[in-house]
Amino acid sequence: MRPVKAMTIRLSADQSDQLSTIAAVDGQPVSHVIRSAIAEHIEGRRRDAAFQDMLRQRIEREQRLLPNDE
Repeated sequence: MRPVKAMTIRLSADQSDQLSTIAAVDGQPVSHVIRSAIAEHIEGRRRDAAFQDMLRQRIEREQRLLPNDE
């Protein structure tokens, strides 16, 4: 199992209130709602063709920084 990384985010009071309400209505801890939203966002980006193109371009740019083994 991979180690867990703690992170801190800052929300507006309005976002915090809305998030707490959503979590309460769903009967879930706020942390679970946040992790679910992040997982959904990541999966959506993974399926986005434009994002995939930008990711490939970035990888290619960064690979140019590696020394050439030849």
